[in-house]
Amino acid sequence: MRTGEPGPDDDGADFGFERVALGEKQGRVDAVFRSVAKRYDLMNDLMSGGLHRVWKSQLVSMVRPPKERPFRHLDVAGGTGDVAFRVLDAGGPATHVTVLDINEDMLRVGAERAEGKYDGRVDFVTGNAETLPLPSDTFDAYTIAFGIRNVPRIDAALAEARRVLKPGGRFLCLEFSKVDLPVLDRIYDAYSFHVIPRIGARVAGDAESYRYLVESIRKFPTPGVFSGMIEKAGLRHVTHRTLSGGIVAIHSGWKVS
Repeated sequence: MRTGEPGPDDDGADFGFERVALGEKQGRVDAVFRSVAKRYDLMNDLMSGGLHRVWKSQLVSMVRPPKERPFRHLDVAGGTGDVAFRVLDAGGPATHVTVLDINEDMLRVGAERAEGKYDGRVDFVTGNAETLPLPSDTFDAYTIAFGIRNVPRIDAALAEARRVLKPGGRFLCLEFSKVDLPVLDRIYDAYSFHVIPRIGARVAGDAESYRYLVESIRKFPTPGVFSGMIEKAGLRHVTHRTLSGGIVAIHSGWKVS
């Protein structure tokens, strides 16, 4: 058996197109994001042609933080604060966002961006999506943008999302999906596998991390399968909608009790 391969008692996990031991994936994902943390937001602009901003705005429009009453929001795998700051800008002065990420390098970038802004309305917490260091029934909404596919045990992360939401709270996940338009799918594949790693090499000095990120998109479940996983975790009224020809999808579910 090669080092890192799953053993007979380990179902393993996908790290891009490679199959690795379940316990190994998190460390390798951490290394990817340590490598790209300082250039992460710039790379998102370059890779998506700025479309990630539109997608995140759509996500936040579904959060709908109120202007007049307290609102507790949790953004998981959101280290650089990109989604959190949008929620804070959309909400009122009693909106508070907790940004949770397992990677301290990403959180450091977010904390630096937030410095001197938002007057104590945001905090940054180091934690694992599979075992959130947060109390149950606490948050009005939970978001995770482009992070769930990097979690080794997605089912555990979804169960934790349900646990920390208040009854009536909403789960929202923005993630890459399956392109469903003829021709666009072939263009998208060519761009993903040939152009994105080159951009990563030139801008972030790391082609391999971006090759992994592209591969991880292809290994992520289809929207229908992922919706089934959300329902299995105990969330209800589960829906999804695709954007930009299926490049991404926003998944929604509610904690009803």
